[in-house]
Amino acid sequence: MSTTQLTLAEIFSIAQDALTQAGANKENADAVANTVMRAERDGSHSHGLFRIPGYAASLQSGKVNGNADPKLHSRTAVALHCDGDLGYAPLAHQRCLESLAEAAHENGVAVLSITRTHHFAALWPETEALAERGLTAISCVSYMPSVAPFGAAKPLYGTNPLSFAWPRPDAPPLVFDMATAAMAMGDVQIAARDDRPVPLGTGLDENGEPTTAPAEIIKGMLLPFGGHKGSHIAMMIELLAGPLVGETASFASKERDNGDGGPPQGGQFILAMSPEILSGGVWQAQSKEFLKRLGALDGVRLPAERRYRNRHDKGPREINNALLDKISASSR
Repeated sequence: MSTTQLTLAEIFSIAQDALTQAGANKENADAVANTVMRAERDGSHSHGLFRIPGYAASLQSGKVNGNADPKLHSRTAVALHCDGDLGYAPLAHQRCLESLAEAAHENGVAVLSITRTHHFAALWPETEALAERGLTAISCVSYMPSVAPFGAAKPLYGTNPLSFAWPRPDAPPLVFDMATAAMAMGDVQIAARDDRPVPLGTGLDENGEPTTAPAEIIKGMLLPFGGHKGSHIAMMIELLAGPLVGETASFASKERDNGDGGPPQGGQFILAMSPEILSGGVWQAQSKEFLKRLGALDGVRLPAERRYRNRHDKGPREINNALLDKISASSR
């Protein structure tokens, strides 16, 4: 696999140019390009430049509104809603997360529902941003069917990621962001591109047979992590990120999608909680001691530690040349 070293500024510029050429205005292109650059910076390659061809395709097909103007509405003091105007999620986040944080700090808890949006990035940026404001946060989105429920051999769930963040006054937030599938689809796609197998248990081929070939899983289906337990969490996310916020479940998102290869229209659920209010101001000592003991255990790496280490590296990143060629072609 041949690669090219690119600075973070160059990665941002490549993403921004591709999005602009595909039909996004500057505000929308900048919001997405920043998210893509941050993913590459932190080592989340499956959510970085790898996503740009899909972003470009959905702009060019007209499915995504490249001039989206997301609007925030307060349904109650603690229930906020954002109409994404059929744009990409990063601009909606930029416009809404501060108001969500203010509502949570004032009331103890607050929820943001986002509809008519296209989420194609990692989830950690949203929850980490809230934790940096001293809040505990949970967020989830659904997608299109690619995961078979436990016991089934037909996909119904999306990869349905879930992110959680916990604030730490004297350290960066504790953050995890995980698919409820055994492996994120983006990672399966990268394995297929690089012609390497994935672990047995990742998915089934189109005949419902176990396989380690990522290309066969893409044609078939993923499996949930942890058997019925992961399957039930995926089911929960279908309901939280779909009907609860006024959007569709994965099967319906696919039915209305145009198949351009970009993200479908869908919803997002974001919950923000103030540990200061909910604990009566006594949360810090116990959480600090718990995380200290957890991190001291042999073999344990706290979530996001590797991402934070990558973030401190300001040098260039290795980017797959075939991907760069694909991005160049996709934005013409």
